[in-house]
Amino acid sequence: MIKDGVAMVKFLHWLQNNVAKKTVTELSAAHQLKKFRAENENFVGESFGAISGFAAHGAIVHYSVSPETDATLTPDNFYLIDSGGQYHEGTTDITRTIHLGTPSAQQKSDYTMVLKGNIALDTTSFPQGTRGVHLDILARKPLWSKGLNYGHGTGHGVGCFLNVHEGPQSIRPNDNGVAFEKGMVTSNEPGLYRTGQYGIRIENLLLTIESNQSEFGEFLKFETLTLCPIDLKPIEPSLLTHEEKEWLNNYHQKVYDTLSPFLNDELKQWLQEHTKEIN
Repeated sequence: MIKDGVAMVKFLHWLQNNVAKKTVTELSAAHQLKKFRAENENFVGESFGAISGFAAHGAIVHYSVSPETDATLTPDNFYLIDSGGQYHEGTTDITRTIHLGTPSAQQKSDYTMVLKGNIALDTTSFPQGTRGVHLDILARKPLWSKGLNYGHGTGHGVGCFLNVHEGPQSIRPNDNGVAFEKGMVTSNEPGLYRTGQYGIRIENLLLTIESNQSEFGEFLKFETLTLCPIDLKPIEPSLLTHEEKEWLNNYHQKVYDTLSPFLNDELKQWLQEHTKEIN
């Protein structure tokens, strides 16, 4: 996760510094991210073909860019990149949605609702025996409150140098009968897609760990594994609770503290700016 986080920071820094200066396309951006990952020791390859979608293409959930559809990134909309790496130490899967310009009020509200769903799932505690179907609503509730939804599952299992979609657990509206157990690694990826406009998805990987024991039995919770800044620009702070802001600030502090020792001064300064506290 540290290696992958360093690659993602290099990529996001590169993206921010190049979109307005030269031609960057969906394909060239995905290729650049692969190059940054390949700089890491024990990198074997991508865990799946990157979903690299700008503007309307980001609203296509399983978009696969080709030379025929390859769009140029411009500083005026969301860019969604869903990607992962295979390392001898494990498998990664991460989605970040970056606004390359100035987000509108609707875009900020949409993005913040997705973030609220991600945080709600991340911070839950649940009794042993809980299945993914019981947890799925946590990630959707903020979106549902605005009459919004997304048409895919919220989470899937991830293997360790295995499949990026690795059973048996999942988090989705339909029940597969599998309860969560300690040690499972699962994605947390709520989203929102406005056809013809843009798509938003924020994905971290979670580890199921022990929470506490009470007279009501054993409880489990999640630990966030993914280390990468979440774009601050499209967040509308007034829509976040104090607890949600605290979670984001703590997460970003962890990202900075963990990744900064592996970065040069320029990247370290960039990461500090992109993990700053919000009030």
